[in-house]
Amino acid sequence: MNFRFRQYAGPLFLLAAFATEAGAQFVNRVHDNGIHRVLLISIDGMHALDFLNCSKGIAGVNGGAPYCPTLAQLAHTGVTYQQAFASKPSDSFPGSAALATGGSPRTTGFYYDVAYDRALSPRPLTTPGGITGGANLCPGTKGTQVGFDETIDVDLSRLDGGGGINPAYLPRDPANGCSPVYPHNYLRVNTIFEVVRASGRYTAWSDKHPAYDFYQGPSGTGVADFYSPEINSNVVPLPSVPGCTSVVDTTATGSWTDSFQNIQCYDSLKVQAIVNEIDGKYHDGSRSAQVPALFGMNFQAVSVGQKLVEHGVKGGYLDSTGTPGTSLLSEIQFVDQSIGKMVTELKNQGLYNDTLFIISAKHGQSPIDPAQVLRIPADDATLKSPGDILGSMVAQSVEDDISLNWLTDQTQTAAAVQSLSANAAQVGIGEILSGNAITLMFNDPSVDSRVPDIIVTPKVGVVYTGKKKKIAEHGGFSYDDTNVMLLVSNASIAPAVIGTPVQTTQVAPTAVSMLRIQPDALDAFRIEGTQVLPGLTAISPFQ
Repeated sequence: MNFRFRQYAGPLFLLAAFATEAGAQFVNRVHDNGIHRVLLISIDGMHALDFLNCSKGIAGVNGGAPYCPTLAQLAHTGVTYQQAFASKPSDSFPGSAALATGGSPRTTGFYYDVAYDRALSPRPLTTPGGITGGANLCPGTKGTQVGFDETIDVDLSRLDGGGGINPAYLPRDPANGCSPVYPHNYLRVNTIFEVVRASGRYTAWSDKHPAYDFYQGPSGTGVADFYSPEINSNVVPLPSVPGCTSVVDTTATGSWTDSFQNIQCYDSLKVQAIVNEIDGKYHDGSRSAQVPALFGMNFQAVSVGQKLVEHGVKGGYLDSTGTPGTSLLSEIQFVDQSIGKMVTELKNQGLYNDTLFIISAKHGQSPIDPAQVLRIPADDATLKSPGDILGSMVAQSVEDDISLNWLTDQTQTAAAVQSLSANAAQVGIGEILSGNAITLMFNDPSVDSRVPDIIVTPKVGVVYTGKKKKIAEHGGFSYDDTNVMLLVSNASIAPAVIGTPVQTTQVAPTAVSMLRIQPDALDAFRIEGTQVLPGLTAISPFQ
């Protein structure tokens, strides 16, 4: 059954009533708080611990002095949230959707970039990633893997994705004439970009795959200047990026994520886009444009620095306290310097004082402690992943440092759980979630076509992979996966540190409210009652 919000009219009515009550603090009288634009930055993988270490300094790194001076300076005029938590699952897709909509997977419908939907039909063509397709499989076949990663590009080997998304690689909706389902169609609620653009203002965003077109929101038009260079494309010279006019690391040209050096060139493309936008230009500098009221990008360098092993050189940390190794330190410093370029350009253009920075992360990375890493089955061939244990019972299994499982027969959930429990030691299981344990967090899998039937959260440090090139991963529910940095900064803010737990979903209503838009313009605000971040009363336009 395809999930529709109207099917949950009763519970959603209660949620909406709660949200209306929660939104009562926002009155019709609005004053100019001096904030005219919001710059949203996601430093993927950046833990709250990473930010604390680099902004305060730790023994043995940089002589004990701070090694992210730009972020440290922004914290001097900002509110730091030490207990900020990303989405569960902590994958890039639900993590991005949390920041952009204010909604959890229960509301957005995003569980992973590669997931499953029992109501959709396969795509016309089998994707380069091996997701099965066939011209005659819609509407007769219902239930298909949904892949929104690089494998839906026209040509994933090219930086521009070959021109974007190939609709022949997209799942189809049998209830809508077998039309292709783009990522923005798949999203169930609107985005901050749609809301800001509907107010008559200009928006821009840069991300890592064309599939991130979901930032456009269901309308498909939320981002006026959308830039999505393919991160898994072949590495090429970048004439517009100083220091990258030729390939820096010629030993790893298959993908930008295969190199500690090349990933910095890739991210620098998006940094240059931000600088161009600050200067009143289109992202590539080719023509004039408005300075966006809402814009931003995601950084991949820190995430790569945490996960990669390149030619025997390991990224990641040296210990459980988050001391970065040499490679990871370089990536953190690169990101800090890049944000420094944005700060400098805003000041040069006279825009710094009326720009609000919101800096966070879609997800963390687990484990921090290198002694905890256990790759299953790469480190022990006798061990298996949950998907391998369940075998033919699984229609789709998505596994990183979590295992999401959609069953071929949902009535066999109890039997599948029993099989997993009997092999708990062999698959590194920490917890098995099914039945009511799922519906407490998400929707009922028997009603919502996208919700996994079984979720396995492994012991901390377990990564399901057949290779030894990863020393960390994300997607799971662990503290290392979900406790991310969150800083809200503006020249007018008095420094503060808040230890009360908050969620990255609270970024969305905060962003729009600071632009003097009622947060109830966001669907997720009304449905979930997502709150504006605390501690910002001094600059709130709603008083």
